[in-house]
Formats: sequence, structure tokens, C-alpha cells
Amino acid sequence: MYRKKEKQRPSETETDVWICTHAACNGWMRAEFTFDEKPEELDCPLCGSPMERGVKMLPQM
Repeated sequence: MYRKKEKQRPSETETDVWICTHAACNGWMRAEFTFDEKPEELDCPLCGSPMERGVKMLPQM
């Protein structure tokens, strides 16, 4: 008799991110949360491998 209201999902946009290059690691971070445009020593905080720039579909902030 009672129904839950469907929750609206936030809209998603293409977001620049840094993605870990190690195949077994799923680490990534938003590029807007880094201090430099192209960090020289940006290593994955999870495994220590280098990271490269990429794009993901993420909710808007």
C-alpha cells in the first residue's frame, strides 16, 4: 500500500582523473583535487605505481 519514493540520481559528467597504470590496481583520483597541473611525482597512493591522465563519468560535485 505504501511505496518508497524513487531517489533521483545526481547527473553525471565527464571528469578528468588520474588513473593508476598498474593492471591489478583500481586506484584513481579527480584531477581537480591535485595541486599541480601535471604532477611530476604523482604515484598511486594504493600501490605506488605511476598514474596517467584519463576521463571517467562521475556525479557532479
